[in-house]
Amino acid sequence: MRLDARDLDILRALAANGRMTNADLAAAVGLSASPCWERVRKLQDAGVIEGIHARIALKKIGPHVTVFVTVELTDHTAAAFRRFEAAMGRYDQVTGCWALGGGYDYLLHIVARDIESYQALLDDMLDAGIGLARYFTYVVTKTVKDSPVPPFAALLGK
Repeated sequence: MRLDARDLDILRALAANGRMTNADLAAAVGLSASPCWERVRKLQDAGVIEGIHARIALKKIGPHVTVFVTVELTDHTAAAFRRFEAAMGRYDQVTGCWALGGGYDYLLHIVARDIESYQALLDDMLDAGIGLARYFTYVVTKTVKDSPVPPFAALLGK
């Protein structure tokens, strides 16, 4: 699907505030409501918009720790990668998992109640036989930037 400037404006606005009404979105991007809704539907149908999500302020819910973990597997077969990836879906505290090219096999984003809960999770993973050989923990001490809006201009070379 070819995206024009208006499509990018719609995506930018929805990424920043997915709860805006169609009328507000249309006004923000300079369209009337009907054509705006048609564009949103086309973007959804094409899979460009995968969903609309709420950003949750975890600090308002309770204490927590955010951890990034680099992972090395014991084995580098396709079956080992599938086993590890399937296991990640069973851990609710793992909120993101990316396969990497380079020195590490995966990067995990984990949210836990505290460091003890995080360590219990990793101990469980080590005992579960999912192929985890080594891991390196990076505890987030402060969020500096966490933007929901992708860099559209940079991605499209503009």
